[in-house]
Amino acid sequence: MPVPAPPARRRPTVVGRVLPLLLLVALLAPMTLLFVQTWRLTADDRDLASRERLGVEYLRALAPVTHALVDAQSAAVAARPADSAALTRAVEAAAAVDTRIGDELRTQERWAGLRARIEALGARGPADPEAAFAAYGEATDLLLALHGKVRETSGLVRDPRSDSFFLQHASRDLPETVVATGRLADLAVLAADRPAADRNRSAVEIAALRVAVLTPAGDLVTDLRAAVDSSESADLGASVLTPLDTYQRAVEALAAHSAPTGRDAVADQARIAGARVNAQTAAEQLQPVILDELDALLAGRLGDLDRDRWLTVAAGVLAVVLWAALGAVWLAAARRARRRAARARLERDGTAAPPEETPWRPTAARSAEARRLQPVGPTREPGAHWGPSDAAR
Repeated sequence: MPVPAPPARRRPTVVGRVLPLLLLVALLAPMTLLFVQTWRLTADDRDLASRERLGVEYLRALAPVTHALVDAQSAAVAARPADSAALTRAVEAAAAVDTRIGDELRTQERWAGLRARIEALGARGPADPEAAFAAYGEATDLLLALHGKVRETSGLVRDPRSDSFFLQHASRDLPETVVATGRLADLAVLAADRPAADRNRSAVEIAALRVAVLTPAGDLVTDLRAAVDSSESADLGASVLTPLDTYQRAVEALAAHSAPTGRDAVADQARIAGARVNAQTAAEQLQPVILDELDALLAGRLGDLDRDRWLTVAAGVLAVVLWAALGAVWLAAARRARRRAARARLERDGTAAPPEETPWRPTAARSAEARRLQPVGPTREPGAHWGPSDAAR
């Protein structure tokens, strides 16, 4: 009965051999792209948050300069000695911060100009209040411009989170309000000593400064309340709202006391001075709270970004391990396929080694048949002769 030949194995085509490799590459390419994009976005967000923290540090150093400069202006306008030591300490501390991070924030040129102007003011005597008011006004304008430069180059103005955005906006409103309240109180002092012919001009200037005080103060209240409403921190409201209410009442009192009650009435200088002191004291309490809360939000964001970065690295490592495992499986399968193909080719071409021939041995049945054909009787050794007696037998 003929034995059927085994079915011939199908040789894998080129597409069948290359397709698994293409699938591995196609799987690796999007994973690599996703990892690179995620890492780049995380790095960009982290760099932005780091620069914003530098901006907060610089603004914190400028706060004492702002308050000391406004105090020096009031002393010069009132013709009384100024506390130059406080202004000097504030300038030296801000100069140290600018030396360390000013290059990255691109503020060194502006700070150099502001410092030169402040040092020039130190040599000016308080003999001419009007000239002192104008000179200090130029210096405070440079100081407010430096505040804006820091917020811009550090990225605070582009902060993507609502709570930190409103806080950084409040960090702009507060210095403007501090400078405006100082100018309003000092202009009220100057207006009282001006001649009657300049009374109308003084009233217009005071009204303009009153608007300059109330506008940023109102923006400050709006921004801080929005920051409290949008923040997830339970401590922000308790730390901000109390000094904010004090500051708002002081600014409103200053604006009310600076308004003359009659045509020829002169504003009450004592009330204006007291309201200005209360407003500046509340501002000194409020500004570090704003900057501390803003810095805490940025630090928490940096921690979240670092955790996301480590998760991205872990996911990338896991993806590489899985890809390597799939590649190893594919290589093992390809090697087995090549070995099977080589054996099939050898069998088809007849080049396989023939089976080894075994020597012939008689079987047990053949040995029994040979014994039955032998003569009956005793056997004789080879070479023995038969005698007559043997034949008779």
